[in-house]
Amino acid sequence: MIVRGCPIVVRLLSSTVIRIVYHKKELLPVAYNFAVFSRCKFCVNMGEVRELYPEIEPFDSGKLKVSDVHEIYYEQCGKKEGKPVIFVHGGPGGGCSARDRRFFDPAVYRVVLFDQRGAGKSTPPAELKDNTTWALVDDIEALRKHLNIDQWVVFGGSWGSTLSLTYAETHPDRVKALVLRGIFTLRRKELIWFYQEGASFIYPDEFEKYLEPIPEVERADLMSAYYRRLTGPSEEERLRCAKAWSRWEMATSRLYQDPAMLKREENAQWALQFARIESHFFVHGGFFNTDGQVLSDIDKIRHIPCTIVQGRYDLVCPMQTAWELHKRFPEADFIVVDDEGHSAKETKISSHLVKACDKYENL
Repeated sequence: MIVRGCPIVVRLLSSTVIRIVYHKKELLPVAYNFAVFSRCKFCVNMGEVRELYPEIEPFDSGKLKVSDVHEIYYEQCGKKEGKPVIFVHGGPGGGCSARDRRFFDPAVYRVVLFDQRGAGKSTPPAELKDNTTWALVDDIEALRKHLNIDQWVVFGGSWGSTLSLTYAETHPDRVKALVLRGIFTLRRKELIWFYQEGASFIYPDEFEKYLEPIPEVERADLMSAYYRRLTGPSEEERLRCAKAWSRWEMATSRLYQDPAMLKREENAQWALQFARIESHFFVHGGFFNTDGQVLSDIDKIRHIPCTIVQGRYDLVCPMQTAWELHKRFPEADFIVVDDEGHSAKETKISSHLVKACDKYENL
């Protein structure tokens, strides 16, 4: 294990040699459970920064009817007979983009992307009926069978990490490896941090914009107040709230704000899909049986190779959740990027995701 700084060699009883480092003149603790510490890479020495693979077009796309209400869009790119990998997008409601195809070596991987119910090119757009975590897990499995895939690598960030973990816990025999970023498990305390009080102390200016559509008398429960409006009869109010909800996340997703991300709120359909579906899932606790179910069930998948990439300054999905996952899943490689936030578009996070996918090419 190599991390940034001046190395000191520490010999353990097992004769294993690791390198630990000074970071800002503070030595990382040596007296740490080695079973956990040996898989953890703090303040990672980047070495070569890996760029995304070149732009690529799908060789196949289509719609799969998954219920009486929903059809999901999917596409395949890369190598037709390659190693299958599925990209699980965030939100929920965020949809996929052409950039999402580029984490994977197209000479090796058969890359499958799909828009979850109500998101992206799936229809009907922003539909909430029959739209739950468990329905999405079933959709991933239905898509696997439709494409005649036995097992695949599962890649997901933010909400995509929630859904990837839940799918793996439900169908562990179908998952070859996991690549996860910006860990989110949809516990109540995670939602309160971002949508009620927590991140607001870091971005009070942006939080004021998020508060604007909600009267003061309803601000004790902002998620519920937004949900009522996003599902209400007024089209004007739905759109206003969708834009404010979406801007809040776009404004806080990177260590340094990205003007291009802020402009996403101007796409009315995307903002409505994103805000309606997110609020629907969040006010219903992700439709999990218990708060914290994703972490409670983690023992079901500890045999699966896994890489976790987490930005230290992730305000959307703070590192505490990734840390708890790391402690419960010590076999996984845990990479902390010390100077980036939440977004997969940040340089070092993106680089580590590409490297993780490269690492699993030969599984």
